[in-house]
Amino acid sequence: MANLEQIIANKNAIDTQWQLQQQAERENVTEMQNYGIEMLTTDPAQYIRYLTLQGDNPGYSAGNVAIVLAGLNGATVFGTRERWQSMGRSVLEDQQGQGVKIFARDPRTKAYALSDAYDISQTQGKELKHRPLREGAEEMSTALSTLLNYSKAKLVVDKDLGVPAYFDEGSRELAINSEFPDEEVFASIAAEVALTRFHDKGYNRDYSWARYELDAQSVSYILCRRYGIEPKEPNMERLAERFSGMDTEECKAVLDKIQDMSKQIGRSIDLNIEAEKRKTRTAVRRPAR
Repeated sequence: MANLEQIIANKNAIDTQWQLQQQAERENVTEMQNYGIEMLTTDPAQYIRYLTLQGDNPGYSAGNVAIVLAGLNGATVFGTRERWQSMGRSVLEDQQGQGVKIFARDPRTKAYALSDAYDISQTQGKELKHRPLREGAEEMSTALSTLLNYSKAKLVVDKDLGVPAYFDEGSRELAINSEFPDEEVFASIAAEVALTRFHDKGYNRDYSWARYELDAQSVSYILCRRYGIEPKEPNMERLAERFSGMDTEECKAVLDKIQDMSKQIGRSIDLNIEAEKRKTRTAVRRPAR
């Protein structure tokens, strides 16, 4: 007769050991995340590197980007094994286990679990698709239209304005000078639209331009990187002031809000560009009457 009591005891011991190991790994990854956040919020060069990495990996959270920033030296575009497979790439055999653990959503349970992430240099396969926005292109017009739809301020045209866009919190107007090149306009509008959203029509009692300048410029930088536009470097003199006196969780909350805004706007831009392309394809296929 099988010794079921011993089998059950062994099973419980293995489960307990596995749970302890998982907990230890989670604590290590959380510690690396906190280290990355502390590093990027105190060092201007690391903050710029963070924005670049976030812009090139718009689908990942600020916390995961901070982990990769701290734990995967020289990373550019990264992803889990499953994500690379979905893009027609695979992790090189000699790089298996050489990535960094991040928090990724389990496709089956939808819960977050630890998963290895790898830089593109550790993979092989299909070339990645890019969607750069170029001067005068229909995609640029769609992107600019989408950006302006996110403004929480009244839009006005001012061709005497010395910059492409400016949010006046007093009049609650977002002025646009259409005489500037598209890429400059995109970068400027992205930052000023972000300011209108942080201002929130005056409902944000903590709002001041000085407090949210870096946040807004960060949103613009991330979106510019996402769409192949040369980003303007934020005012790094604001870095120490912005995160002064904050603990790691508070710093992460600021970064999350920046990422959430840029991700939401970017997703809308992508959806609208695809919708316009579908309209064009449908019009081409439709026979003339």
